[in-house]
Amino acid sequence: MTSIQRGSLTLPISAVGPENPLPPLAGLPDGAGAVDLSEVPADLAAGARYGHVRSMLPYLTQDDYRRAPQESTVDTVVLDNGLLRAVFVPALGGRLWSLTDLVADRELLHVPNLLQPANLALRNAWFAGGVEWNIGTRGHSPFTCAPLHAAQVRGPGGVPALRLWEWERLRGLVFQVDAWLAEDSPVLHVGVRVHNPQPHEVPMYWWSNTAVAETARTRVLAPSTSAFRTHYSGKLSRVDVPVHGELETTYPAGIPDAADFFHDLPDDLDGRPWIAALDETGYGLAQASTGRLRGRKLFCWGESVGGRHWQEWLGGPDTAPYCEIQAGLARTQYEHLPMPAGADWTWVETYGPLRTDPALVHGDWPVAVAEVNRALDETSPAACLHAALHEYAEVTAKLPPVASLSAGSGWGAVERHRRALAKENPLPPESTPFAEDTLGTDQVPWLHLLRTGELPEPDPAVPPSSYVDGADWAVRLAAAPEHWATAYHRGVLAHGAGALDEAADHYRRSLALGSSPWALRALALVAAEQEDQATACTLFRQALAAAPEVWQLAVETVSTLLQAGDPAVALEVLAGLPSSVAAHGRVQLLRVQAHLAAGQPERAAELLRAGIEVPDLREGEISLDHLWAQACPDTPLPAHYDFRMHV
Repeated sequence: MTSIQRGSLTLPISAVGPENPLPPLAGLPDGAGAVDLSEVPADLAAGARYGHVRSMLPYLTQDDYRRAPQESTVDTVVLDNGLLRAVFVPALGGRLWSLTDLVADRELLHVPNLLQPANLALRNAWFAGGVEWNIGTRGHSPFTCAPLHAAQVRGPGGVPALRLWEWERLRGLVFQVDAWLAEDSPVLHVGVRVHNPQPHEVPMYWWSNTAVAETARTRVLAPSTSAFRTHYSGKLSRVDVPVHGELETTYPAGIPDAADFFHDLPDDLDGRPWIAALDETGYGLAQASTGRLRGRKLFCWGESVGGRHWQEWLGGPDTAPYCEIQAGLARTQYEHLPMPAGADWTWVETYGPLRTDPALVHGDWPVAVAEVNRALDETSPAACLHAALHEYAEVTAKLPPVASLSAGSGWGAVERHRRALAKENPLPPESTPFAEDTLGTDQVPWLHLLRTGELPEPDPAVPPSSYVDGADWAVRLAAAPEHWATAYHRGVLAHGAGALDEAADHYRRSLALGSSPWALRALALVAAEQEDQATACTLFRQALAAAPEVWQLAVETVSTLLQAGDPAVALEVLAGLPSSVAAHGRVQLLRVQAHLAAGQPERAAELLRAGIEVPDLREGEISLDHLWAQACPDTPLPAHYDFRMHV
């Protein structure tokens, strides 16, 4: 009998910490157009040019974590049908943390021994392991380290199911993930529904990413003969599968550098795209889906010292190697798809163990693919997937929750109120309720603006705790009684849309109404983007003087001074920082850069040899090895500074 119950997970966790109080106005770390698309088909290139966002507004960045895991407990929801046990963590983006084959007593996913955030997501903080649900734009979801609403619902056939849902603020969408284990089913079913309530088309992105153990003989299979590969050199190009030149593209343990392989699946898959990771015995995890989720990808860290170091950075020194098998709406993660106004998109995925003949799946490619297809016909037949999709889309996805399990954010409730006042299409009322009791302190000022037409005026010395986005909010702020915060938020809205001159006018008005470090900093960012480095440096220093305890502001200030070619002033600013700010790893890294720029390599070498740990080091960042080469040119790079994804 299938059961659903609350549970808990205890392991060492480094807390994500408070959100960065500074809105992400400087854009995404990996900007649009950074990839070379000259060798891909025209339709893929067009999809890759469509739908980019300028920043992650209205979300705030999650970058204030440390590398100090403490034994902690998080709540889980557990599904069990006697054959499989699935453990979900609603508070962490609804991550499917564990999927256990109870018959074989084997874990099917990569499950780390600790939970350590690192700078790999759209909002910075990300952690390894399990299956994650990514929506919004290219990258790890805004909800990776944020809670989703969770409730029990009646699943297909009457079995208990878990529903996870949220209001996605970047695109203005409602999404839900429903998971169930049918009686005697060898696979976990996951139904996904995305609803676009907007009166216009929305660029849509979705990828379900699954971390699996990587052994020396793990083979990742998908029904393709070619893939689009990127290996962080900036070019996306087609490669042959399973062998391209001398490179085995289906055995991740033998791939030297970190790489993505987006399989180019044929259109005639009988409605069941799939990907599987199988070990030397022919056993492993298979993920299949209905046809809408057409993309499949292998990600591997590579066999370099840096690739291995990244895995240890995320999972601890004793972590086992892993790779990821992923499934998405488009062929690659560079693309967005146009989702029509008012559309509902649904699909069904399955996750479960696959038992195959090892001689076949590790043999010739056509035979290996045929063997996986044969095994999938037993566990996830295409006809059963299509039947599951029909029942899910027509019945299950529309049913209301039976019992609440945990709450997500209050932003869906705010949006529900806003739409009612603006006489816009309502959000789906029954299947994904956004209740009043989910409203919190971040939503209070915006709810007050909706109800009274006034935005409460906060203390300008305290950073605003939240932001909004969209034309309707801009109109409401313009109509509200004016004070420093209304002008500042109007500037942020214009800034986020790329209207820099308009944003600067609003920021100056905000400063005239009441000086704040937040408007000074935002105006500095406008000046920097308009290549007025002198003004940017002056404004940043004024902002930092007013908010010296905000380490992120110190990082922005010193970075701008170094970009302006003024290391002496950068060192002066660094010398005046509070000790708690000066000790941050990112600030120490800037101190090394400043000494090098000032012609003081011996001071830089002293700092590097003493040891610097940067908790929010970004994926693909190679600053540590570059700095070491400049400061200590005659000494080999220590392994703990080697994060190079390819050499």
